[in-house]
Amino acid sequence: MIAFAVSALFLLLFGVGVLRDRRRFGNAVYLGLAVTFLGLGLLSAVDDLPHGLTETILVLLLLVLGLGPVVLAGLLCANGVEMIRKEGRRPANLLSLLAGLGILGVLGLMAVAVLLRSRVLGVVAVTLLLVLGYVSFLFLCFVGYAFLYGRTRLRRDAGFVVVLGSGLIGGRRVPPLLASRLDRGREVYERLAARGGAPLLVTSGGQGPDEELPESHAMAAYLVERGFPEDRIVREDRSRTTEENLLFSKELMEAERPGAGCVIVTNNFHAFRAALMARKAGVDGQVVGSPTAAYFWPSATIREFAAVFLEYRAVNLTVCAVLVGIGCLGLAVTR
Repeated sequence: MIAFAVSALFLLLFGVGVLRDRRRFGNAVYLGLAVTFLGLGLLSAVDDLPHGLTETILVLLLLVLGLGPVVLAGLLCANGVEMIRKEGRRPANLLSLLAGLGILGVLGLMAVAVLLRSRVLGVVAVTLLLVLGYVSFLFLCFVGYAFLYGRTRLRRDAGFVVVLGSGLIGGRRVPPLLASRLDRGREVYERLAARGGAPLLVTSGGQGPDEELPESHAMAAYLVERGFPEDRIVREDRSRTTEENLLFSKELMEAERPGAGCVIVTNNFHAFRAALMARKAGVDGQVVGSPTAAYFWPSATIREFAAVFLEYRAVNLTVCAVLVGIGCLGLAVTR
């Protein structure tokens, strides 16, 4: 009963957080804790089930806990190889492969510790598991809440649709990733206009050192070539980062229509982090995502999570340091 009560408390905190502002990472943590304690409560109630059903559930749980990490590591490694083959060996494309190898490394260390009956290796493995468990919990919170946030109903009072830039091919051409954002931005614009609104579409992106023109101009040209009315486009051509996309777009929106809200468009893997950044920048905007190729999603999501993890590094690194300290204490006791 205690686990269910704690779950209900965190669910209440989650509901209050969502009502205050959906764009909060704390909402994701509250939801994750609510689900975790609910699971613990249900697990404690397994003894009350019929005998055969209890054994079946426990066997399935052990199989998930035992084989799940191995299967996950294998899938991540396979995805990492595909990322390298399709996108090249840039560090950002190696994240799923490194995550898979890291999981296999921890599992291997645990196996060696058991085979050698080494207390030292055992304590090190347990310490790594504690840190990995904490990071994995936050990652699942991030992914789960990002999934829910991405299904938020489109706001009706938006005066702007802001499409975030992502770089050009050959210095002037819109790549497929950015094209999906622009197509999604046009779809949102048309839905708002169909409801009787008169939104403006902001293409946001400056000129990089390897680009022949600002991204926002190439983005606008892409839309106009496909029949979008040019007089409904506002170009933000100074930004170099997502933070600047938001801040400079905010300046343009305030100058054009003070106090108007907006819908921000990016790729689905980037939507929740962009929402967190929009809140920090003081932008009154809901973020929606455009489709991304399935093979690209794991590494991109890991990269987004890593950025959010470091955004709250004071808390997260402190927790990790405490877990490592517990492991060091355990290592000292074994000697």
